[in-house]
Amino acid sequence: MWHDIEAEADLLNFGLVANAAANLIKNAGNTPITIGISGGWGAGKSTLVKLVQAQLEQGIDKGDKKSPYILMEFNAWLYQGYEDARQALLQAVSDRLVEEATRRKSFVDKAVDFAKRVKLLKFGRIVAPVVAHVAVGTVAAGPLGTLFGAVSGLVHAFADEEKREANLKAVQEAYAELSPDLKEVIGEKKETSLPKEIEGLRKAFAELLEKLEVRLVVFVDDLDRCLPTTAIGTLEAMRLLLHVERTAFLIAADESMIRGAVRAHFKGVEIEEGLVTSYFDKLIQIPLRVPRLGINEVKAYLALLLTDLAEREGKLSKEAQSAGQAEVLKLLKKSWSKGISREALGEAFKAEKEAVTNELDIADQLAPLLVTSAEIAGNPRLIKRFLNNLMIRQAIAQEMEMPLALEELVKIQLFERCASSAAFEFLTKAVATNPDGHAEFLAALEDAAQKAEKYEPPHPSWSGPFYEQWLKLAPRLAGQNLQPILHLSRDRSLGLAAYDELSAEAKKVLEATMEATERSAMLVKRLAALGEGDVSRILTRAIRKGHENQWEFDDVVRCLHCTEAHPTMGIQLAKALYDVPGKKRSVALLPLLKSLPWATEVLQEWENDPDTDEKARKYLQKQRREAK
Repeated sequence: MWHDIEAEADLLNFGLVANAAANLIKNAGNTPITIGISGGWGAGKSTLVKLVQAQLEQGIDKGDKKSPYILMEFNAWLYQGYEDARQALLQAVSDRLVEEATRRKSFVDKAVDFAKRVKLLKFGRIVAPVVAHVAVGTVAAGPLGTLFGAVSGLVHAFADEEKREANLKAVQEAYAELSPDLKEVIGEKKETSLPKEIEGLRKAFAELLEKLEVRLVVFVDDLDRCLPTTAIGTLEAMRLLLHVERTAFLIAADESMIRGAVRAHFKGVEIEEGLVTSYFDKLIQIPLRVPRLGINEVKAYLALLLTDLAEREGKLSKEAQSAGQAEVLKLLKKSWSKGISREALGEAFKAEKEAVTNELDIADQLAPLLVTSAEIAGNPRLIKRFLNNLMIRQAIAQEMEMPLALEELVKIQLFERCASSAAFEFLTKAVATNPDGHAEFLAALEDAAQKAEKYEPPHPSWSGPFYEQWLKLAPRLAGQNLQPILHLSRDRSLGLAAYDELSAEAKKVLEATMEATERSAMLVKRLAALGEGDVSRILTRAIRKGHENQWEFDDVVRCLHCTEAHPTMGIQLAKALYDVPGKKRSVALLPLLKSLPWATEVLQEWENDPDTDEKARKYLQKQRREAK
């Protein structure tokens, strides 16, 4: 199994981008710098962040008290639901600076002063809701409320002299009640405004970094996983520390997610798209995008993951695996000029290449489909999850003494992941109805694929480039007993649950589909641009909603967007429409369905069903007579 966390080793050829980001930080001198690493879910942002961090750590003795960098990581997602993200980041920075000053045994007092200022801001936010009570001359808010008035100078703004004196007295009494810790934070500081406190914090922050002669580099990750409030809170906290000399922030996030968080943050307020864009652009000086993996990168990645597994299983020696990995990474760095061939992969593992023949064959054949398939699109996280699911099924097969080969399991699981539900069902029915567990229709298709003859779909659901490419994959499945493999897939939804994430674009289209109440040509166009696998999953969700709503008119319209974009999805929808309650089979629906070939049998069933709405039945009968 492979962990779904950032990788320490550069198996994706991100080194050049990581070097570029690290050099930008190194060469910036004292100039503040903010780098944004953008990429979709699972694209490898966290891995890229780790590689940048490793580049900065190279050549630095961790015991050296004069290290030029203070490196720290902040994961906002870990604080979600437990602590205010804004305060959590400020607190983490102050704790790290106090720790570093203490380690160096220098300027500890300045580090502690900065930490106190951070705490002061925290208490300011805690008492902010009670400022109104103080402002009108009451003390109902308690000691913290009156203290906030003293600190911010609000009490002195009262026009009523008598009330001002009364409140100042109340503040003194409240202050006496506060804990020693809070007294230490406030100390003997004179009243000042909150903006001055913020400016004081920034000044103390800058002076401390200057005295320590270091650059603070903060790596902020996993904003993708945060709710909008947490994401915006983290960005707002960074704003307090941004553009201070000797600082560098490296922020990893899906840019589209940040834009969505900004819109959610300003919900109810009219905000132009340009303002949404500028919000992020003002924070990020240098945008970097995670490189999308091509066929060569995915081929190398698969080869390295599978040979790593072979070494763990004892098929390949540790020495051969280590040397092979180094050679594959060398090939990857030069892949822009000549690509990575199957022969080159074999040579990388030299004397033991025969031990990993199957693994390298799988990597060579699978890479093009994992890149071109819209459902996976070369996403490293989805590739890992695909392989993890594969290993689970292989382990189950061994426990159940199932006679199957890894390459056969790979081919069927790829079909599960990328094919539509109707296409998968067509395959399973063919296997289930054959006494030997054969999918007899595959023989002619695989023969034609081997001879490079024109592809003829065996069923409308098998239309599309994926099926044509899939048939060319080794091994041939015609004549094989596929019952054991399909037994492992008997609960397809459960089998795919671990990696059945929609692509970033598909998630947006799903939201639009579920909100649709009338036909939208634009929505159909967006669905048509997606792969069949994504649209099949969107349709599944739309059908589920239809069942929950007892099939209102809008539910059918929602589903028809999917079938208009991909007509082969009609077979999947037709099965669901048989369950539409009789009273919901309205005349208004019939014009939408009558011209669709896949809906013919459904409409005949509705016509013959006495439970169907009477007006709808008469409409269908009239249409049938006119057709004659």
